[in-house]
Amino acid sequence: MIEPLPGDASFRRYFRIRDADGSRTAMMMDAPPPEEDTGPFLHVGHWLTDNGLRAPAIYAEEGTRGFVLMEDFGDVRMRDHLDDAPQDEVAAYRTAIDALVALHRLPPGPFDPYDMAVYQREAALLPEWFCPAAGIAVDAEGYTAAWDEALAPMLERQTPGVTVLRDYHAENIMMLPDGAQGLIDYQDALVGHPAYDLVSLLQDARRDVSPALERTMLDYYAAQAGAGPDFEADYARLGAQRNAKIVGIFVRLWKRDGKPRYPTMIPRVWDAMERDLAHPALAPVAAWFDANIPAELRERRGGGLV
Repeated sequence: MIEPLPGDASFRRYFRIRDADGSRTAMMMDAPPPEEDTGPFLHVGHWLTDNGLRAPAIYAEEGTRGFVLMEDFGDVRMRDHLDDAPQDEVAAYRTAIDALVALHRLPPGPFDPYDMAVYQREAALLPEWFCPAAGIAVDAEGYTAAWDEALAPMLERQTPGVTVLRDYHAENIMMLPDGAQGLIDYQDALVGHPAYDLVSLLQDARRDVSPALERTMLDYYAAQAGAGPDFEADYARLGAQRNAKIVGIFVRLWKRDGKPRYPTMIPRVWDAMERDLAHPALAPVAAWFDANIPAELRERRGGGLV
């Protein structure tokens, strides 16, 4: 029996495959070329499982046609579990951070670097998509220069770097029947700074994470991983960069891909970005926002587009 499953923000489709008596299941991913490429997913997934991380086992693959048959992690995302059992929040986030600590203790994987060019390309999504949708003209060259100044001090601290999954949050962490957590949506992994996936997890675009929980989990990570004195400044840098990127992506998903639910999440992302911009490490970028984004738009936390 084949059951279609809800999709995500990409062109990928997923199906649950059951045997005749329903006792065993597997997951089929349909990632149609040329829009999708299963190569990076398989490359990263094999590396994760080879290094003891809980990614789905791969049963069969047909990369040229975009099909992958893999282990079925079920339907319970961390977000879904916490909606039903909010009392488990601290324990669930600690387990998620334990996985990052284990990942960061490994040598970085054989992936491309998360370098300044990538950071800038991602941050540029905000003026490229959000600003036209909001009806404002901005200083694009000044924006790039501000990010150069803010991010440059961090780059030396991400060498040799760690594997960065890049989309590590409560909708991409699966709660497995054995009590473990499983990883999905890691195909865009790069080698970069250990704070990035913490930002993804603790400044979640899709789920409210209270500042108190964010603080507790940052302290927990620092104690487990031995974070250095510049870690929180770099966390703020990457928080602002990631949140600027997400604002742009959410508007792009709305304007280009016809998915109108995404702008409704922008206020949550913008609120986190404002907290990051308040850190002294983001002074050049904060000054650009002060000069280019009208106060009334910032007060709405980037909302009001739809």
